[in-house]
Amino acid sequence: MGFFSRLLNRPGAQADKRVGWFDRSQTAVTQRGEEYADLTDEQLTDAARTVFDTGSREDQLVRFAALAREAAARVLDERPYDTQLRGLIGLLDGNVVQMLTGEGKTLVGALTAAGYALQGRRVHVVSVNDYLAVRDHAWMSPLFELLGVSADAVSGSMTDTARRDAYRAEIVYGSVSEIGFDVLRDRFRLPGEEVRVEARDVVVVDEADSVLIDEARVPLVLAGSTKKEDADQRIARLVAQLDVDEHIEVTEDRRAVSLTPAGIDEVEHILGVELYGDDPQALASVNIALYARMLVHRDVDYLVVDGAIKLIDAARGRIAQLQRWPDGLQAAVEAKEKLETSTSGEILDQMTVEELVHSYERVCGMTGTALAVGDDLREFYELEIVAVEPHEPVIRIDEPDRLYTFQESKERAIVEEVAEAHASDRPVLVGTRSVAESESLAARLRERGIDCEVLNAKDDSREAQIISRAGETGAVTVSTQMAGRGTDIRLGGEDVAEAGGLLVIGAGRYESSRLDDQLRGRAGRQGDPGSSVFFTSLEDELMSRVPEAQRFVEEGDETGLITAKRAALLVEHAQRMAEGENTAVHRDTWRFNELMAQQRQLVLTRREEVREGARGVEELRARLGTGRVEEIEDAQSASVLDDAIRDVLLFAVDDRWVEHLAYLNDLREGIHLRTLAREKPHEAFNEESIQAFSGFWDDVLDRAEGVLQNADFTADGLDLPAHGLKRPSSTWTYLTTENVFGSDLETIVKTLRRG
Repeated sequence: MGFFSRLLNRPGAQADKRVGWFDRSQTAVTQRGEEYADLTDEQLTDAARTVFDTGSREDQLVRFAALAREAAARVLDERPYDTQLRGLIGLLDGNVVQMLTGEGKTLVGALTAAGYALQGRRVHVVSVNDYLAVRDHAWMSPLFELLGVSADAVSGSMTDTARRDAYRAEIVYGSVSEIGFDVLRDRFRLPGEEVRVEARDVVVVDEADSVLIDEARVPLVLAGSTKKEDADQRIARLVAQLDVDEHIEVTEDRRAVSLTPAGIDEVEHILGVELYGDDPQALASVNIALYARMLVHRDVDYLVVDGAIKLIDAARGRIAQLQRWPDGLQAAVEAKEKLETSTSGEILDQMTVEELVHSYERVCGMTGTALAVGDDLREFYELEIVAVEPHEPVIRIDEPDRLYTFQESKERAIVEEVAEAHASDRPVLVGTRSVAESESLAARLRERGIDCEVLNAKDDSREAQIISRAGETGAVTVSTQMAGRGTDIRLGGEDVAEAGGLLVIGAGRYESSRLDDQLRGRAGRQGDPGSSVFFTSLEDELMSRVPEAQRFVEEGDETGLITAKRAALLVEHAQRMAEGENTAVHRDTWRFNELMAQQRQLVLTRREEVREGARGVEELRARLGTGRVEEIEDAQSASVLDDAIRDVLLFAVDDRWVEHLAYLNDLREGIHLRTLAREKPHEAFNEESIQAFSGFWDDVLDRAEGVLQNADFTADGLDLPAHGLKRPSSTWTYLTTENVFGSDLETIVKTLRRG
């Protein structure tokens, strides 16, 4: 019974059951489609407006599927396959739909958005970047016009006025970060200002596994100008001079770094302090500088562009726009690279991508690799998966991995594999893990006389053009991560198909098998021929999780190839370990952020009540006392006093929340030390967070009362800046990584506990 229970509850089982009826309704869809084919465009638009008005739910969906097919065929010259319509029904049922690369997810997402809009819902279609959001909206606009629904797109380059206008559309395309930033900006609306992002009703998530799982724990941050805090250059220079073997110790999995006893003595001697005694700030600065030196690598984790640090999105192989590390690490890396410290600022508000997604009434999404994270989607979002079979069978050949001893032997073997395919004019796509690796392989290929295009974070301006040509005769393309590129690779012609189609080479496994599958999926699109093979070395970062793999170094042949089956199994094992660790971090991050999200919502509710004048005014009047109230109203008026109370309260709410966020971030950074005292970190964090939050509203009232008791009113009312109530002169948004030091500190603490 345990086996059958697991079978029935496997990812996709429940959703498949819910939408299975549609597979038996294709004849009805065809019949309805014949009726719609006879309508004029105007009549089709009228039919769309009433398609969900009558009949059973199943009948409504059959009618809409037929109508959607006819509309897409007319204006886009794309007639959705039965498989695409199955995906449409799965999304309208509130699931995550798995559709392979090249199966038409963009069209399915647009039809889904229109389906919800025609039911009177407001829809956000979120993607991984601005480029895809703007492109997809422009591409699908004729479809929306024919179906009679309004649509627009938001991007980082828009003015605030244009942005507000865009959000009034029934369907809004945007990147998940851009919409999230607008939600944060709305957080600080003043009286009279309209909301940008109105009710968050339905969200259709493109690349759902990337957004809902990989980016779920990424905090979106709204910051305000404050003084610049430079990194300690003296400590940066000191750490740079330490001997790696003698003074510095890095864990085997390369996730944590610390000083050895000799390193502690050396640093204490130079600084003249006791690191674990009288100067905790020095210890924190040293640890951050160590992390920046040993675990953060140029051309792998970041680039230096025009004198600034640019983070690399490991899941997409491109510069992560608007993204930075927490201020301490950001400054430490800038010091390491001898760059000027960038402006930081106090955090005015923040929320994770997961919190943003949870704020929608309905969540659905699509991706090519959902089943691999089915359990995570169910755990974190209560989402089920509808697996859609490809329109044409996949005939791609996926060869077994090839494992090599060293990075050098792996790269030589990749070049030989490319050269062999190139000699027969077969197109080749090489996917790499980092910018450094992509440039190294490109240099080796050019030395062999093989011209290649390179697509990485250093230059992604020609991205669409490069990818669109990657399937042409003899093309060789070297690219960091292909996920989220948004452009299909089409074979150049019959000669390419006869040569075997596109050859995809992976220069090492990723930490997630999904990313491997996304790279593989670039070949064999819609029944095309193709093949894939991954090359891995024992020096790959992934293999650091299984130190026992190093004993196979001696088993490599003259080319470095290792054929031992046990070694190949260790590659799979290392990847499963990485996936488990990432899920654990996701779970850990959500547990810490869940209470913060609840507190944030309470503050937002209270702030909105204050902004609308429904809360706080009478409480402040009572606190001020009859004498002070009469004094102000005799000189001004009751409305002037009420406006002043509201303005001061809004400032006090915002100021107190900024303080609470700073406290929670500091608390989070060191909470795992509680493990040494036999406490549970999450419970300790929640307990102290609740205690710190318990007096929030009373503190707000106290601060507001303190200002109003002695405030000098002018003819125009109360001048807040004159009384020290100054808002930031500028604000900006960025994404930060999850708390890397918290996880590393936890690792160290667990090691100490075991010792």
